[in-house]
Amino acid sequence: MRVLLVEPPKEFWFLMGEYLAPPFGLLQLAAYLAREEKDVEVQVLDCQARGLDWDGLRRELESLQPDVVASSGLATCNAFIAARTLELAKNVNPGVVTVVGGQHFTATAQESLEKYPEIDVIVRGEGEETLRQLIRALKERRGLATVEGLSFRRNGEVVHNPPRPLIEDLDALPFPGYGFVEDLVGRYHFTMMAGRDVRYALIEGSRGCAYRCSFCTQWRFWGARWRMKSPRRIADEMEFCHREYDSQFLWFTDDNLGLGPRAARLCDELIQRGLGDEVSWFIQARCDDVAKHRALLPRLRKAGNQWILLGVESGSQETLTALNKSVRPEEARAAVRALKENGIFAQATLIIGERRDTAQSIAQLSEFVNDLDADLPIFMILTPFPGSELYEFASRQGWIEDWNWANYDMVHTVMPTETLSRIELQQELYECYRSYYGSWARRLRGLFSPNKLVRNTYRYLAKQNLLMQLRGSL
Repeated sequence: MRVLLVEPPKEFWFLMGEYLAPPFGLLQLAAYLAREEKDVEVQVLDCQARGLDWDGLRRELESLQPDVVASSGLATCNAFIAARTLELAKNVNPGVVTVVGGQHFTATAQESLEKYPEIDVIVRGEGEETLRQLIRALKERRGLATVEGLSFRRNGEVVHNPPRPLIEDLDALPFPGYGFVEDLVGRYHFTMMAGRDVRYALIEGSRGCAYRCSFCTQWRFWGARWRMKSPRRIADEMEFCHREYDSQFLWFTDDNLGLGPRAARLCDELIQRGLGDEVSWFIQARCDDVAKHRALLPRLRKAGNQWILLGVESGSQETLTALNKSVRPEEARAAVRALKENGIFAQATLIIGERRDTAQSIAQLSEFVNDLDADLPIFMILTPFPGSELYEFASRQGWIEDWNWANYDMVHTVMPTETLSRIELQQELYECYRSYYGSWARRLRGLFSPNKLVRNTYRYLAKQNLLMQLRGSL
């Protein structure tokens, strides 16, 4: 049996500049399936890295003749692209079994199977073992009713099998399957963060999140649990990517890696192995976590951590409470200050568009961000992603005006506030960027910062002309 996992042609999120990410989710699935089902031929087709358009993808499907095609479907804004991939696979071979998974399709399994006839099966939730059991059922030509975690059609009706329990021991998972794209590894890069010629890989230290922000899909998708790999296993994975594929910049996919004793042990592992001098790495962290564990930051920096993304979201405690974001603005200030004092690049995400937002409250956010002085603030529109509490509430209240999933990218406005129309809110997003990055004084400070990463980032932003790109996309 031939199984083809496809990363389809798509556009990247331009706010992070020019980059090419490895299809990490597919590589995880491929490695697991190949290890557990030895008689299955598994291939990964990364259209992005191979420079394939839709015609190129068609030719590959005609040449490879897979029995099963699964498309990457992580982000809501790529839902149509995933469906188009499977539609193309059906056009090439009507008998192929088409599969999709990820957070969006898990949350929309019923409506997706009703809307997209090209989708045969949806893998809900954690995918490794469910995909394996699906492939085994297909090989043995038996029904899918006993495979936990699947949604599919039977006799014209959509069937949802019971959910599959989560994997308890994440250390038992194989390393990500970079061998499936070995000839492409040199093409993966993140220009703004590490430069065009530095090899870039994704790794995973944990799954899930113990917090319950109303706009986030992560904690529900992962069963409101936070499961972690051991520090030794994470270090092994980092060393594997560096030694085998010369990856020098590693991006942790974790929604929240978590600081504290476990992170301290990871740092010790990396320092002992000398990896802190050979690789740099990026994580996401909570502001309160960084502020609480600021004494750990020198060790993080010595272990190679050079860039941390903080979910700041707002300078208003009222807004943070409305978003169920259990942090305080003063913790954001303390976290940014601590990172900068330790030479760690401080990126921050900010959200506008909470229901009670006004032009005045957004202007106050801009003032807060100016005072915060993070190295790279990223402003985003509050977006009701399927699977989040926000989506369910906004749907019931009739707030959502745009149901085109392609616009669910945190840049396009899909719902208004009480006082701002979608068009007005869209303009406010542009004004946030113009206010911050349009400042010549800030640009000059960035271009001549003593921190090399800050200098490189602002030089890159100057070349990219971020404000013009943003205006052109809206």
